[in-house]
Amino acid sequence: MKMTSLVLAVSLAALLSACGKQESAAPEATAPAAPEAAAPEAAAPAAEPAMAENTIGKGVFNKTCSLCHAAGVAGAPKPGDQADWGPRIAQGNDMLYKHAMEGFTGAKGMMPARGGNAALTDDEVKAAVDYMVGLSK
Repeated sequence: MKMTSLVLAVSLAALLSACGKQESAAPEATAPAAPEAAAPEAAAPAAEPAMAENTIGKGVFNKTCSLCHAAGVAGAPKPGDQADWGPRIAQGNDMLYKHAMEGFTGAKGMMPARGGNAALTDDEVKAAVDYMVGLSK
């Protein structure tokens, strides 16, 4: 069973690293968010606009993270699954960022460093983590 998981994890990491080559265009997606932030009505419910404005995190999630997190591959917590994300969120964002950037193997599965996409910047990884956490609170 462990050998199967290891083979699956290595295969996914190779797949994810190949998929990440297209990620360089994502930072341009932040421009449309500025007018929304200037609207006075947006100031009241702070959590919702922050999620709507995280276009970088959403883009990274859609192109890289969703390959595992959407289906729960290798123990990846699905966004919105509060039971699975709750203990992870309780560890704090710094720990989530560290595991996402450096990789992690735990009792429930494994996380390849940068989701298997070495081209992702620290800020892109953090934005993706923030996006998934926002969907899971």
